[in-house]
Amino acid sequence: MTFALLVNGVPASGKSALARALADRTGWAAFGLDTVKEALFAHLGTGDREHNRLFGRASYQAIFAAIGDFPATSAVIVDAWFGFQPEQVLRAHLARARVADAAQVWCHAPPEVVRDRYLARVGTRPAGHLGADYAPELEALARRAKPFDGFPTLTVDATAPFDVERIAAWAEGVRRATPP
Repeated sequence: MTFALLVNGVPASGKSALARALADRTGWAAFGLDTVKEALFAHLGTGDREHNRLFGRASYQAIFAAIGDFPATSAVIVDAWFGFQPEQVLRAHLARARVADAAQVWCHAPPEVVRDRYLARVGTRPAGHLGADYAPELEALARRAKPFDGFPTLTVDATAPFDVERIAAWAEGVRRATPP
């Protein structure tokens, strides 16, 4: 059964950069929620905040549907803020995708760092993403966000350069420890 490494954290916590580096290091397929969502924006258009959330849920479902078609021995990396939906939604997607086991890398940065990173990239992101008015809400979210329980979890400080070798070795060790 498939192994999934969930690269989790609030928006602007460094997830995408880490997921790309881990994919390069491990050779595992990587899916980014924003990558799928931006393709939907490009073809179906943008809209209000609820439209953004709808595309987020659709992207989440599409990622796990695709993973379900992977060979059973696959390992994948999924880059998303998993806390935007209840944990049971994630667990249902994992089950439908035939993911036997998952581990989580929690990207953590102080709320003001997350806010400032988010504001710095607002003008560079494709249309459809939330604007600068989301920054105060994101900062509050970063104060209360936490990783999901029940998964092997490695917390990384996203204010320092990622030790990709160490993180990849941890993930590969968790995968090896997972019974087939």
